[in-house]
Amino acid sequence: MKTILRSRMARRRMLRAVRLSGSALILMFPAMALAQDPQDFGRLAEFIRWGGVALSLPLISGAMVVLRVLENLGNRLSNRFTSRRPTIQKFESVARFVVYLATVAVCTGMSIRLDPTALTVVGGALAFAVGFAMRDLVAAFIAGITIMFDRPFQVGDRVEYAGQYGDIIKIGLRSVRMNTLDHNIITIPNNKVLTDVTSSSNYGALEMQVAMDFYIGADQDARLAAELIREACLTSPYVFLEQPVPILAKQVILQDYVAVHLKARPYVFDCKHEKPFETDVHFRVLDAFRSHGILPPAVLHRPLNSEAAADRAAQKKGS
Repeated sequence: MKTILRSRMARRRMLRAVRLSGSALILMFPAMALAQDPQDFGRLAEFIRWGGVALSLPLISGAMVVLRVLENLGNRLSNRFTSRRPTIQKFESVARFVVYLATVAVCTGMSIRLDPTALTVVGGALAFAVGFAMRDLVAAFIAGITIMFDRPFQVGDRVEYAGQYGDIIKIGLRSVRMNTLDHNIITIPNNKVLTDVTSSSNYGALEMQVAMDFYIGADQDARLAAELIREACLTSPYVFLEQPVPILAKQVILQDYVAVHLKARPYVFDCKHEKPFETDVHFRVLDAFRSHGILPPAVLHRPLNSEAAADRAAQKKGS
């Protein structure tokens, strides 16, 4: 019995000792964490040049001023030299891109000590951020660089994308901005541009082809109508005369009517005048068709030849 009591008392003492040691560890853990946090923060602070951070702030402000000056200068030169507008906008976009990269590179070099240890720490932090929080932004950034070199379109191009149609006014590091014909500014992420189909109407050139459709009746003079359409295109003040004006024709079924489809493909001298050019040509064609009696598609009523009808009636009686 004494042995059993001694063993029980020894077990109780061991349990008390374990509980006391666990409580001591729990109480000591926050103190240990607080003691280590200032050391880790201090190591991170060693990689930062606070003087460079202070100098980076006016540098960023100066870069914003330079970007605003480039934008105003580009707008003034584009309005003054209209024929060179696509080239001016292209150089403005490249200059903005260079200012962005130079500012980021200089601020990083001034604010961070680029020794091997710092590069390892910063590289690990950037890899973590890229992998989890900034993957969409980095994808748009890489896509912006790809757009600058691959050039699926350029600043000043008239582009159709995802049901939107307008002019590209800015290609940035994150997104592309489009000004639609309704004067709505559309922002498109760069990574979306690379994965979808984009149609550019002029691709860096000032002139642009404008397709126009006309329909006339199947019993009308299609050759005369084609010549009238070509004349209307060539006499418009918006036409680009260095390009030909082809007229294509084919017979179609238009709302259960047999019609002749005439498609004109003239060029406008400036893509910004696309809609005024199209409107002017349509008014000229309507006036020409009216004066020459060319009618639109309609149901055709052809009367039977009286002699052929009489012959068929005589044959029926003889039989």
